[in-house]
Amino acid sequence: MRVLIVDDHPIVASGCRTVFADDPEVVLLEAADAESGERVFVTERPDICVIDINLPTVSGFELARRILARAASARIIMFSMNDDPVFAARAIDIGAKGYVAKTGDPQDLVEAIREVGKGGVYLPSAIARSIAFAGPAFARSPLSRLTSREMEILRLLSAGKSLSEIAWMVHSSYKTVANTSSIMRQKLGVRTSAELVRLAIESGVA
Repeated sequence: MRVLIVDDHPIVASGCRTVFADDPEVVLLEAADAESGERVFVTERPDICVIDINLPTVSGFELARRILARAASARIIMFSMNDDPVFAARAIDIGAKGYVAKTGDPQDLVEAIREVGKGGVYLPSAIARSIAFAGPAFARSPLSRLTSREMEILRLLSAGKSLSEIAWMVHSSYKTVANTSSIMRQKLGVRTSAELVRLAIESGVA
């Protein structure tokens, strides 16, 4: 089983190598950003992709979207510092087969890779319970109103990127990104891009 780890923190890749060092059935491939991750996926076609959400350029969500556009059957596990059920639900919504929080038990990632490798799906029990019982609180979360593409644009806006830069990064047109920004403001009830950025920071997107 070949597993692609896309994460810009060397300690994460090192930890994964340590965990699977004695397992001859697991071969690890590594990439540090979305662009190199996409290239490795295209050339190596790994069995599983473990993708960090907070990558240095476009996010792991955007990379997952690109990979699934190339191969709808790709098996993806999203890996994040954030254990907010909204992020886990978003990962499932875009087609990921698993979600693991870096703040959880290190064994969670091992179990996720094993389970997804067998064709299953995986959520740590704590996150699964949070999603199941989020109820009205989940619906009230501003993030629950946004699509994956809208969340990506919001994250890049909060990182100080211009609309032109974002259009280039997400492989879209300036007009589309500008329209999306306007739609987000309407959905979230804010009037300016500065208010959008503040909301992104408060919601943990930035």
